Amino acid sequence: MRVLIVDDNASMRILLSTLLADRGHTVVGALADGNGVMEAVGNLAPDMVCLDYQLPGRDGLDILNEINTARPEIDVLFMTASEGAEIEQQAADAGAAGFLRKPFGQKQVIDEVQAVVATREHATAANRQEAVAQAERPAATTGPAPGRRPSAVIADDNGSIRLLLKGLLSELGLDIVGQASNGEEAVRAAQTHQPAVLFLDVNMPVLSGLEALPRIRQVSPQTAVVMVTGSASRELVEQAAAGGARGYVVKPVRPAYLEAFVKKLFNR
Repeated sequence: MRVLIVDDNASMRILLSTLLADRGHTVVGALADGNGVMEAVGNLAPDMVCLDYQLPGRDGLDILNEINTARPEIDVLFMTASEGAEIEQQAADAGAAGFLRKPFGQKQVIDEVQAVVATREHATAANRQEAVAQAERPAATTGPAPGRRPSAVIADDNGSIRLLLKGLLSELGLDIVGQASNGEEAVRAAQTHQPAVLFLDVNMPVLSGLEALPRIRQVSPQTAVVMVTGSASRELVEQAAAGGARGYVVKPVRPAYLEAFVKKLFNR
């Protein structure tokens, strides 16, 4: 995997470069501030960016949002020394593929990188298989075969998370029949497709997930709505349950957790 490191601490850049190289990854660049990150992403074509939160020049969260908007196929491993949970939740909602809280040990880095790589490999392989299957279907039968697999809609304003969920859910045997990037689109997709399950991001523009939830339940009452969130606070869980949600998935999404959840949801 090709990795770009962005951290204003020289010792941290050296540590991460050494650890990643020892695990067989290629460090394509190491930057000390946030101003040149997007240019480096374009020139160096990394598969992963190890991105610090507090940087000279640009805020790490701002960079994370831009990477996930412009290049959703790139995984961002977000790093911070902040002790509050709020930054981690914001990074997860913005599409961070993994998270490291400083100070961290070597094992934490290796384990988190491995988790990010494994998740992306699962999603990428499934997305490729689905693309091949779609291309091989006759034009008249393009789309999911009726009755074969449970249908699903993914609603998230982050393109990276939509791409990841699409791959992971396809691998688990679901047909992705629609996607949405805001709450209003999610309601329309639910009404149009009447999916078996709808994965609904909590924080979205136009309508939040919690605002869209009762409308989705109204237009598609048979749809199981699953909240997707960077923060599974007690208040959120209670609000979602009261609105009729069947459960929640916490970001960053991991294949094993999602598989167990889907199996439970469909009694497999």
